[in-house]
Amino acid sequence: MATAFDSVCGRCRRSGEKLFIKGEKCSSPKCPMVRRAYTPGIHGPAKKGSSAPSSGGSSGGRGSTSDYGRQLKEKQALRAAYGLRERQLKKYYLEAIKKKGVTGDFLIQRLESRLDNVVYRLGYGISRQHARQLVGHGMFALNGRSVDIPSLAVKKGDVITIKETKRKKIVFNDLQERLANKSLPNWLERTDTYSGKVVDTPILESHELPADVQAIVEFYSR
Repeated sequence: MATAFDSVCGRCRRSGEKLFIKGEKCSSPKCPMVRRAYTPGIHGPAKKGSSAPSSGGSSGGRGSTSDYGRQLKEKQALRAAYGLRERQLKKYYLEAIKKKGVTGDFLIQRLESRLDNVVYRLGYGISRQHARQLVGHGMFALNGRSVDIPSLAVKKGDVITIKETKRKKIVFNDLQERLANKSLPNWLERTDTYSGKVVDTPILESHELPADVQAIVEFYSR
């Protein structure tokens, strides 16, 4: 019987790569992407020697992928990685196309600027989902003011701090150990154990992207 964990990990298996939705569990040998590195479904992995239909074909085989299907897959992978609803992602896309420059870059910058993502990047949450829960429970302050909105956009110069009254919560018991093994992107810095600062505009290298952003832009521009 499928579990909630299986359904979440199915997003990674459908995308064909690890999206690290479950944090540390994604790096363990028990990760479903390691044990079942094929698209989820009742038919199991494709049989050896079978040939997949060509891209854009209409045969309906599991290996058949049209341009639309490929773009949809990338969009779903990005949504899963950041834990977004469709309405949220489309809203960020519509904001991005209004800016002068590369739409995909602005889209990623907006996603990386979300408070829950920054909390995750700083190492205070073991996954973006976990970080979202921490923010929603009012564990953090932004520039000294209490916040509980995960989608809030941070900017250069903002300081994110675990509230002093929350630091003894069980969820932060192993914080020192986690931070010791957590590297920060160059647009963030840790001012002390309980605080981090945004020092630049979020930028991800191509190999760090959880999906093909250009395909997602093409999907929404259809």
